[in-house]
Amino acid sequence: MAIKQLTVFVENKKGTIVSVTDILAKNNINLRALSIAETEDFGILRLIVNDEEAAKKVLEENGYLIKIVDVVGVKIGDEPGKLTSALGVLDKADINVEYLYAFMARTEKHAYVVLRVEDNFSAEDKLVNAGFKLITEADICKL
Repeated sequence: MAIKQLTVFVENKKGTIVSVTDILAKNNINLRALSIAETEDFGILRLIVNDEEAAKKVLEENGYLIKIVDVVGVKIGDEPGKLTSALGVLDKADINVEYLYAFMARTEKHAYVVLRVEDNFSAEDKLVNAGFKLITEADICKL
């Protein structure tokens, strides 16, 4: 049930992010979530989009190095402590969270969170058994 994330390796220089988003926009690819981590020389842009294969293709055609990875998407209540509760489930199961970021969602009572973990299947199982709802590719298409 994992969702697909594009990892785009980019130079850390003016105009790089707008170049990526412009390429996607011109190809009718809609951003659903994004995160960027940077060093002095390069950045890692993580994207959830409505069509990851099309995004990968057009970005590679424009010289970007792309990797598609599976991540876990989880729907949490929009109130204090809910993220801690979800992370606590994974911590108790000894599942390391490598990184996470928030998801742009059209809902008033929930937030969507993207989690990169070592074992998606185990993380999903633990979260579902703890009462959390996972985000699917179909959910992303509805946003």
